[in-house]
Amino acid sequence: MTVPTPFPPASGASTAMDKVAFNRIELGLIMGLYGRMVAAGEWRDYGMSFLKEVAVFSVFRRTAEHPMYTIEKRPRLRNKQGMYCVVGMDGQILKRGQDLATVLRVFDRKMIRPID
Repeated sequence: MTVPTPFPPASGASTAMDKVAFNRIELGLIMGLYGRMVAAGEWRDYGMSFLKEVAVFSVFRRTAEHPMYTIEKRPRLRNKQGMYCVVGMDGQILKRGQDLATVLRVFDRKMIRPID
């Protein structure tokens, strides 16, 4: 029995190996935070992008607007500033670091509200 030869990727097309993605543990942390914020009524929708140099998890209040926050993973910055960062709507980096759980703590203060 012969093994079929796979088609080579088209020129300019990216393969799954040259994209950055969140692993299962990272997605678990992000989706746990997302669930808490949805329950609090802060967030309503999300989107994910897996590009050549960055993986992005975008958070929206409504579907048809710009993201409120983006959580980015940039492995090339692993030995410099840290590969995880949270970016606000205005493009300002709110938190950056090596540990995703630590970086996501920037949202903890948004969960604290006065009781009416």
